Amino acid sequence: MLPMRVFGNLVFVSTVSVLLSSFAYGQQDPQFNQILFNPLSINPGYAGSVSNMINVGAINRVQWAGFGEGAPLTTTLGINAPISPFGFNSGVGLSILNDRYGFNNDLGINIAYAARFKFKLINGDLGFGIGAGFVNNKLDPKWNYPIAGGDDAIPEKKESAINFDLSAGLYYNTEYMFFGFSALHLNETKINKAALAAHYTRQYYLTGGYIVDFPNPSWQFEPSVIVHSDLKTSKLSLNSIVRYNKKIWGGVSYRVGEAITGLVGFELFNGIKFGYAYEFSTSKISKYNDGSHEFYMGYNFQLNKEKPPQQYKSLRFL
Repeated sequence: MLPMRVFGNLVFVSTVSVLLSSFAYGQQDPQFNQILFNPLSINPGYAGSVSNMINVGAINRVQWAGFGEGAPLTTTLGINAPISPFGFNSGVGLSILNDRYGFNNDLGINIAYAARFKFKLINGDLGFGIGAGFVNNKLDPKWNYPIAGGDDAIPEKKESAINFDLSAGLYYNTEYMFFGFSALHLNETKINKAALAAHYTRQYYLTGGYIVDFPNPSWQFEPSVIVHSDLKTSKLSLNSIVRYNKKIWGGVSYRVGEAITGLVGFELFNGIKFGYAYEFSTSKISKYNDGSHEFYMGYNFQLNKEKPPQQYKSLRFL
């Protein structure tokens, strides 16, 4: 006989695969604990918010380690930079999301543009952004036992669809605080999977945070909050990070009713950043997995626009 944990995993994987394959697009987008290190993937208004710097960030999430085949594996990559066409402050960005779960393998590519406005009195920067791209949804069901035909809720063949996707958002930041509001899947892309008319529902994100200096200037405390909702269900994440010399950080995140996460990270002298987060689920699914892992890597750099020094030839050295 199979051990109870393995048997439970097999049953649970099969159930989740059916539900995800048929109805996932009415549910919420992938959840990242370190998403505030790479906000472009949830808010096009973030594009160009880091002054005079090109910002690159990537997060890889291994969800429900030990769960078995079909557990979610998600990667997001974002790159953005400020631009000034015709002297108008703006930002552009590229966001890529690959999400694999159950029988699904989805790829989203989004190009963002943000118009940026300076507020000199409070030294703040506000961006209004829009994002446009596509989502490629692939489904490849591989059942280990016979499936009775005729049930539209159960996928049996490979399917693939490419659809247009639209988003918008605003992002305001100063040296010591940030605030963002965004809406993804504005057009509610419709997808036909397993002969069912499925679609992405609009996803709304509200983010905010503040930096508090300790008496010792080497230390900083950064509380933040993330609210994620589709207006039917909502998730609230409360985060707190302590930084040392702006190069080393550690903290805790609590997603209400779902998970507790520990985060650590550091920045090298060349500006490359690394982060790691371990998530322990507080829901019933914790019995079927060993937690989730997230790996973050980021880099900010400035293009050298300085003109090279003029060189003058002298007849002495000819």
